[in-house]
Formats: sequence, structure tokens, C-alpha cells
Amino acid sequence: MGKAQKYVLLGDATYPLQDWILKPYQEDENLTQRQLQFNYRLKRAHSVIENAFLRLKARWQILLKCDDCSLELLPTLVLACCILHNVCEAHDNPFNEEWLEGTEPTELPKPCQPAPAAMEDGRAEQM
Repeated sequence: MGKAQKYVLLGDATYPLQDWILKPYQEDENLTQRQLQFNYRLKRAHSVIENAFLRLKARWQILLKCDDCSLELLPTLVLACCILHNVCEAHDNPFNEEWLEGTEPTELPKPCQPAPAAMEDGRAEQM
């Protein structure tokens, strides 16, 4: 605790535990208080990320229609929306809550195969 860590991604329980993915402990009655607290904090961090993406998609609704874009244009489009969104947020450009209508959270793709049991080695507890 208190030691700088490299960047990691947040995943849900379906993702394999890797050095670069944090995922919650599997919910059951045997979790320790520390593990429950880890799951709670991970869930809170995930909700912050979800909210940020909802605001991004609500402000720049072209991101809701990305299936109309060419794959070559898509990275530039997303980057431009992110930059403009950050400029708006930095300059306190008001966010209209009505923009959120129709921007429901989308399910993210899940990994194809479940993680092998050997991946559940408790490295997440060190974080």
C-alpha cells in the first residue's frame, strides 16, 4: 500500500487476472473484510469510469453512431471527441443532463474463455 503501481485496466469477474487487469474477488460468503472492501472500491472506480463515458457519449452523440464510420476514421473521431470533451469540462462548459437520455450504458465485450483457476492467485490483494 502506498507504493506507486503501473497502469492497470479494470475488468469484471469474467476477465482473467493478469498483471495489467484488476478484477473483483468472486462473490461468496468466504470473502474477508479486506476482499469485500477491495470489491467495493473497484466497483466505485468502475462507476466513475462508466459515468465519464456516458458524459462523453452524451455530449458527442456521434459516438453513439460509430457503426456508420469507417474503421480508418474511427480513432481520429474518438480522439477529437475526447479532446473537445476535456476542453469543455476544463472550461466549465455546462453539461446538460437531458443529453443523457438515450445514452444507456452499453455492455462491454467479454473475454471468450473463462480464466484458468491458476490465475486466481491473490495478486490483486497486494494492490
